[in-house]
Amino acid sequence: MVYELDDRLKATHLFEGWKETLIYSCLQNVMGKIFVTDLDAPKSAMAYVGCFAFYAGEPSKELVMAKPDGFVIMIPQNEKWEACIEDCFPDAKKVIRYAIKKDTQFDKSFLRSLIKDIPEGYELKEIDDRIYDMCLPDPVTRDFVSSFESKEKFLEIGRGMVIMKSGQIVAGASSYTRYKEGIEIEVDTVEAERRKGLATIACAALILRCLEEGLYPSWDAQNMNSVHLAEKLGYEFDHEYTAYEVSREERTH
Repeated sequence: MVYELDDRLKATHLFEGWKETLIYSCLQNVMGKIFVTDLDAPKSAMAYVGCFAFYAGEPSKELVMAKPDGFVIMIPQNEKWEACIEDCFPDAKKVIRYAIKKDTQFDKSFLRSLIKDIPEGYELKEIDDRIYDMCLPDPVTRDFVSSFESKEKFLEIGRGMVIMKSGQIVAGASSYTRYKEGIEIEVDTVEAERRKGLATIACAALILRCLEEGLYPSWDAQNMNSVHLAEKLGYEFDHEYTAYEVSREERTH
């Protein structure tokens, strides 16, 4: 059986040394969930938040097969978990993602200079009650807010900046997730507005917004374009890691 773990401290040792803020969100009980097969002395665990599932401890097919519905990005702790995921979901898409260092010292003056480059006709706005609602219909902007359980929760602990043009959101950077010490950044731009530097401006504004509150704006990259944007903003690349994208609902076991 797979159970949701209420006493999340019982799973902390399984994720020890794994520098991933989405895991922190789950362990700190800020958002997300922890699933185990043994409530009293868990030897395996899945930390799940947004569409990400992190697997730690002893490989467990039972945990992998109990993946949440819909599209899930599975992150294995090691090669044994990789084999377990591949056995359970042989059609899963194996991808490489890029971890970014978590100790960036930002140049605030440089970030402020980036914001000044916003093109004429575009406007930088913080995500508020009204803009939250505007984010939901479009898949490009939905993830700016969708990982939070409610609008109220996002407005309480989430942070986000968008760029508006003619009353529409064309780009933005937001908290995909929140943990006690900071956020994990989600950034995107509508296709017609790309290559204008809008994502850079939105990210610079969000980073500065976080720093004002003493929050760390963590970054994880899906592709090399994201790595290059992070480096432009002052981040440093750390390492590659393996992930599996699972979208179908059929089980093989």
